[in-house]
This record gives sequence, structure tokens and C-alpha cells, in this order.
Amino acid sequence: MTNIEESILSDRIKQGDSSAFSVVFSHYYKDLVMFANTFIRDKETSEEVVQDVFVKLWENKESITIKTSLKSFLLKSIQNKCIDRIRHLKIRDKYQSLILEHPVLFENDTDNYMLYSELENNLEKALKKLPADVTTTFSLSRFDGFTYHEIAEKLNVSVRT
Repeated sequence: MTNIEESILSDRIKQGDSSAFSVVFSHYYKDLVMFANTFIRDKETSEEVVQDVFVKLWENKESITIKTSLKSFLLKSIQNKCIDRIRHLKIRDKYQSLILEHPVLFENDTDNYMLYSELENNLEKALKKLPADVTTTFSLSRFDGFTYHEIAEKLNVSVRT
């Protein structure tokens, strides 16, 4: 696919043309799965990653700005998503091993519930005192698992902001 064809398809996708999206999906899907598999080393998970990137592309079609070629944009998105997935898996594995090593720490007794409930209330009060944009950014990062780059794209601000 040439850069001109990609540019035309990108513009059509931005306008909500699902047939243009289907063309891009069909053209790049297989190669993107193979690319993701170089990071993840699991075909099923690689397919999930690629599908997630395409879903995000479609959901944010009006606001996404592609400064390079569409293929470069997709490859970079896949790479970032794979890195996020690997980080998530490492954290999950670390947490699971911690639970297995110290099961007493994770019992759901009344004291732990009360402390957690109090902590959650204090966090909620603190978030209400912050400006709305700061609260949104914090929530996207800590509760929804977005990376700083994804938050910047979603809110249309620079990563440093």
C-alpha cells in the first residue's frame, strides 16, 4: 500500500468510513499479529493486542493524528501495547507469587476491610479537592491503567503536561 493510498484511507477512516477501515484491517492484520508475536510470543494474545489497537483506532478515529504513515502508526501502537501487556503480566505474576508466598497478608478480615474502606474514602475526598483535569488524568493512570502516552492522546495534550 502506498503512502498516498494510506493517506486517503486514513482520511476516510477519520470521516467514519467503515469500508476504508475494513480495507486497512484486512491489509495489515496478519503482519501486525506477526509483529506483536515477536514481543508477546503467544499468537492468541498477539491477536488480542492487534484487535485492541484497531478498536482504539476506530473509537478515536476523529481525534487521532497520524504524523507518519498509517503502517508506522499501527506498528508503533502495537509495540506500545505489547510493552504495556508485558508490564501488566509481570506485575500480575509478581502479585500472584506474593499471594502464594504470604497468603495471610491477603485474608479478607474485618480489620483489613475497614482500613481499605477508610483509605478509599480518603482517596475519594482528596480527588474531589483536585481540579477536574488532574482528577481525570490520575483516574486514567491509576484506575484505568492508561499509560502517560495514551492519556496525552486521549486528552489532546503533550505527554509532559
